[in-house]
Amino acid sequence: MSRPGSALIWVWLAVVVFVLDLVTKQMAEAMLNYGQAVKLLPVLDFTLLYNPGAAFSFLADQSGWQRWFFTAISVGVSVMLIVWLRRLPRGQILLPCALALILGGAVGNLFDRLVYGHVVDFISVHWEKSYFPAFNIADSAITIGAVLMALDVLREIKREKKQA
Repeated sequence: MSRPGSALIWVWLAVVVFVLDLVTKQMAEAMLNYGQAVKLLPVLDFTLLYNPGAAFSFLADQSGWQRWFFTAISVGVSVMLIVWLRRLPRGQILLPCALALILGGAVGNLFDRLVYGHVVDFISVHWEKSYFPAFNIADSAITIGAVLMALDVLREIKREKKQA
């Protein structure tokens, strides 16, 4: 599957993210009632919600075309990430870790879109009456992956400045 020296070995992390996302969403579906918050901390609830749109419920109020639009984007991004991982040398850590986290999260939400027609969200963070949009493990992995990718870019810029 992977060529010798390829960073494709990091796909294991994407699989772990996918499985963790799938299991936690199934637990949320089994243990929570839709829309009813279960308070964990003063700033954290578990609330089962469905998002037919994208991040922050973007396009959630549309007629259904957005399901297939976001499915196509997820498939395209996932293929691109696998190709990118395959081309990276095996010795790198930060960038392949970032790509694998994003891949696992993208596939987790893709699975929901294909099977349910919406993404299952259940983590709700808030401050008093101001709520951040609900999210899930896949969303968290994508966010952490994006931060790691930004750190890798900054590290590269710093390295190039030293060499110049």
